[in-house]
Amino acid sequence: MSELFTERNRTAQALFAPLATTYDRYARLLSFGQDPRWRSFLVSRLEAGRADSVLDVACGTGAVSLELARRYDCRVTGVDQSPEMLDSARRRVGNRVELVEARAEALPFEDATYDGLTFTYLLRYVDDPAATMRELTRVVRPGARVAMLEFFVPGNPVARASWEVYVRAGLPVLGRLISPGWREVGTFLGPSIRDFWQRWPLERLLEAWRDSGIENVRARPLSLGGGIVVWGRRAG
Repeated sequence: MSELFTERNRTAQALFAPLATTYDRYARLLSFGQDPRWRSFLVSRLEAGRADSVLDVACGTGAVSLELARRYDCRVTGVDQSPEMLDSARRRVGNRVELVEARAEALPFEDATYDGLTFTYLLRYVDDPAATMRELTRVVRPGARVAMLEFFVPGNPVARASWEVYVRAGLPVLGRLISPGWREVGTFLGPSIRDFWQRWPLERLLEAWRDSGIENVRARPLSLGGGIVVWGRRAG
């Protein structure tokens, strides 16, 4: 599958694959404990039943996949492009979740297969977010909910100033204290988040959701705008 990776895919894999075994612990630390709360809110945006099948794309170490399975007692399939992340996910989820190695831009599933879909920290790492949204929408049934979690840039000037100080100085320093790998992540994240939202302002992103076939699209910034969850339903 490596020959299909784009530069953005490879960047994500090179950064995070070596950190798979420590990812959850330090993601919680570096987000001041907000990351688990954001993931829980993401999962709450779905309305799955016990007979439903839900796809969790960019599942990483399986945190969202497992919470979906626990909250809804539904069938869950987790997808990630990183075998290292999937190895960590496998240890966490056991037989509660089926895990598949694949790219979000080319999912190995038939049209209208799933009753719901989540994805986390994905669109910054694909070349064409609009095309990826169409691919994600393709695999869910009409009426199914789709929900996304991503880092965000606060709109409030005071919160934005604090955010800038943290991503420019605090995050790189904390990452350096943890390990060389986390130092790279700490240096990379701020520019990556800022660049994505400059290229894809929220209204443009929501329009891409609608153009992909999702209706009733809503967005909620979390933690003063440090994160955001977007959700909607595939049109019937």
